[in-house]
Amino acid sequence: MPEPIEVRLGDDVSLHVEATGPADAEVTAVLLHGWTLDGRSWHRQVAALRETFGSVRVLTYDARGHGRSSCMTLPTATLAQLGDDLAAVLDAVAPTGPVVLVGHSMGGMTIMEYAHRHPGHFSRRTAGLVFVSTTAEGHTHTVYGLSPRIARIIRLAETAGAGVLARCGAWRPPQTLLRALRPSIRWMLFGDRCDPTDIRLVTSAVARASLRSIGGFRASIGTQHRLATLAALAHLPAAALVGDRDRLTPPPCAESIAAVLPATELTVCPGAGHMLMMERPDEVNAAVAGVLRRVLDVTATRIPARP
Repeated sequence: MPEPIEVRLGDDVSLHVEATGPADAEVTAVLLHGWTLDGRSWHRQVAALRETFGSVRVLTYDARGHGRSSCMTLPTATLAQLGDDLAAVLDAVAPTGPVVLVGHSMGGMTIMEYAHRHPGHFSRRTAGLVFVSTTAEGHTHTVYGLSPRIARIIRLAETAGAGVLARCGAWRPPQTLLRALRPSIRWMLFGDRCDPTDIRLVTSAVARASLRSIGGFRASIGTQHRLATLAALAHLPAAALVGDRDRLTPPPCAESIAAVLPATELTVCPGAGHMLMMERPDEVNAAVAGVLRRVLDVTATRIPARP
């Protein structure tokens, strides 16, 4: 069973962290979830890593304002703050040894912000990267699978709505509303196929996100640009995955990441949408495992043989 850990941040926000694997592991994998989701979105990856890499420690945590973590003040509902939070989680829960960072959507953007804001800390700790359905270019490529003109109208409405939600504090979405919106959530997040258990899990996660986090993070997510930051990380083993039916972070998002990280293994999943951890768990598991094996091989060469 995962070990629950509470990390108290400097602004008194409490993050819910879950850890599996040995505390003295040589390598730690940290899985960061997307906007309005929580750590449970990685349950298939946590199970696979536990089975395949018993010596690796695996961490998931709910970002501020999400899941079982506490809400925050509106000014801290930013990607910049999430990058700071990641550094704090590593210091508190995995203070030594190399880490492999795996980020989905907002989680991938959190990794980029951590690298941008804490370059020394990042370079000392980070040994590998996996980007799942994410972008380094804000909403540049996001057209929701529609015409650019309609996409602009939707973005304007979404931005206005986000501003209203951001001022609703720690309230959470009503269950009745989420049930009514389930077809829209399914259309926005999933591709050709969707397991009913997955849409229930996603809806459950949205229900646990504060309205402040649902609305508040929208601005920085839309404007972040970190391709230059990524370009400095080309030496790290990395992988990027995207679904060709992804309406939020379509293939050009992953292609631009791979372009600045030329050693990155790029996987485009036919028929899949934004929730690759659920829609294509085998492909995501294989990508994470591939980066982990490369990191473990390097780590093994640095450890003196025992007599």
